[in-house]
Amino acid sequence: MTVAHAYAHLFHVLIYISILRHVNSSESDTLLEFKNSVTNGNKLTTWNPSTIPCNGNKPNWEGILCTNDAISGIRLEGKGLGGIIDMNILTKLPSLITISFQNNSFEGEFPEFKKLRGLRSIFLTGNKFSREVPSNAFEGMRRLKKLYLADNHFKGRIPFSLTTLPRLRDLMLQNNQFEGAIPVFVSDKLMIVNFANNHLRGTIPKRLQKFPASQFSGNSELCGPPLKKCTAEIPISTIILIASVVVAALAAITAAFLILRHFGPSAKDSFQVPPTYVKGATPSDHHDKMEQGCGKTAAKKIDSSHKLTFFRNDIEKFDLADLLKASAEILGGGVFGSSYKAALTREKVIVVKRFKHMNNVTNDEFVKHMRRLGKLNHPNLVPLIAFYYQDEEKLFVANYVQNFSLAVHLHGRRSNVRQTLDWPTRLKIVKGIARGLLHLYNELPSLIAPHGHLKSSNVLLNPEFDSLLTDYGLVPITNQEQARDVMISFKSPEYKQHGRITKKTDVWSLGVLILEIMTGKFPANSFQQSKGGDTELATFMDSVMKEEPTSDVLDKEMGGFDKRNEGQMLTLLNIGLNCCEPNVEKRWDIKEAVNRIEEVREKNDEDDNIKHSKRRPWLSFKKN
Repeated sequence: MTVAHAYAHLFHVLIYISILRHVNSSESDTLLEFKNSVTNGNKLTTWNPSTIPCNGNKPNWEGILCTNDAISGIRLEGKGLGGIIDMNILTKLPSLITISFQNNSFEGEFPEFKKLRGLRSIFLTGNKFSREVPSNAFEGMRRLKKLYLADNHFKGRIPFSLTTLPRLRDLMLQNNQFEGAIPVFVSDKLMIVNFANNHLRGTIPKRLQKFPASQFSGNSELCGPPLKKCTAEIPISTIILIASVVVAALAAITAAFLILRHFGPSAKDSFQVPPTYVKGATPSDHHDKMEQGCGKTAAKKIDSSHKLTFFRNDIEKFDLADLLKASAEILGGGVFGSSYKAALTREKVIVVKRFKHMNNVTNDEFVKHMRRLGKLNHPNLVPLIAFYYQDEEKLFVANYVQNFSLAVHLHGRRSNVRQTLDWPTRLKIVKGIARGLLHLYNELPSLIAPHGHLKSSNVLLNPEFDSLLTDYGLVPITNQEQARDVMISFKSPEYKQHGRITKKTDVWSLGVLILEIMTGKFPANSFQQSKGGDTELATFMDSVMKEEPTSDVLDKEMGGFDKRNEGQMLTLLNIGLNCCEPNVEKRWDIKEAVNRIEEVREKNDEDDNIKHSKRRPWLSFKKN
């Protein structure tokens, strides 16, 4: 290279740096302008002109997503922000494709998102919007895939411009005040929808009838599959008669309620709201926490006039009053709700799980599914004793298991709670998990993912270190938006790549769990509500193995590394890898996986020569 060429090259580099600095400076100014336009913007302490927002793909400012030094997303969730969203400011960020302001206090007119036609995702769930969404609000937004408007107070009709979007995939409109008919959508890519708890009426469009009834519940005037059959219009005289009967019935119910309230349990007997889940805590911080007490935070009361529903007649019955009076301590707060240890008597100790994110499930659907779960009986499943259903309160009651969860024993801080798991114990645990999972497949054949949320914190260990699966069979009764964000099945390769789970999804979860047990490594997204779960799991898997397994990747705390058992350890590790096959077609089904696990022994035969299970070369998960 000549001196002239070198100077020319340097000149171009300097020009590029100058342009880059100008772009970053411009975007910084735009974000600072937006910060000043919202209420409580001063909470965004990292947004300051002393640094640039993006450094390549790495953000320097909180809540910013970066791609090649450009701002591709804003994710400010639960920050206490309010006021209006000024789209005239945000249109100065041309690379913006994702906006999320969930769980804040924004209000006012619906933002003019159509000014940014490249947007792919809009998340506004849990704000204070209360006006109509203009009919043309989404005109021209042909790239929009995800729209989350739930838990606001939007009024009026569902905007017609939504129906014309060709790539729309997620549409969450529940818990608002939308009215009128559900329009017909042109997109055949809709995979997640929720219209529950609005004021919608009329027939559900044919293309949407494939979704569960829970996604349309709370709209008394909606009809057609999957809801009740549509009937002819009722004469006005009949309506008047029905109204009279309803008024009389309401008067009777009100009187009964006042009597129960006067003579029923006092407010001090109500359950207390537990401490909130802290993202980023270690498993021992937020799983199986003991001896914390319930605190004195105010809470919604459980109506003791309702009864617990028991699954079997051969157990000692108790009622809600007994539960409310029992001494209780919080065991932990997970993604579905909180768990309490309740001592009814010195001998009778139970666990009460208080579930949230199930409010779109009707009473009939919930009861029917719970009865199916209550019939399950297997030594590797935590049996359910009873359940309780109210619109805003759902409880599961099960026997208390004394020895904590697998997650605590693998990853908890060293204490008298945690015991190191040797190889025979880990093999016993894996076999118990596999047997329990196979029983779920056999007894719940209609469920695509009979467990759906298999991870180490959902495997309890009794004093003999037998595996007991918990939190199984919840997919059909869980709010679909919540299930997609937090349940392990929805972090599988098939869901990340194709937006679906399959009969082999639980096998993938089993494989991840086997690798966690054998390596002692912690797959972070099993415990955190991470949008990038597939990347985290891919990193976890790649850290376990690149090509062929060796004893170097096994958990050193497991002990017992010698020629008598090393081959069997690696055989089980290989089984885990085969269960984690990203290609669903090549992945083992549950029976094959369980059969292979059952063949693993504590020690090699003398003629084994440490032979390893045959498997395919390791491939990383494909990223979206």
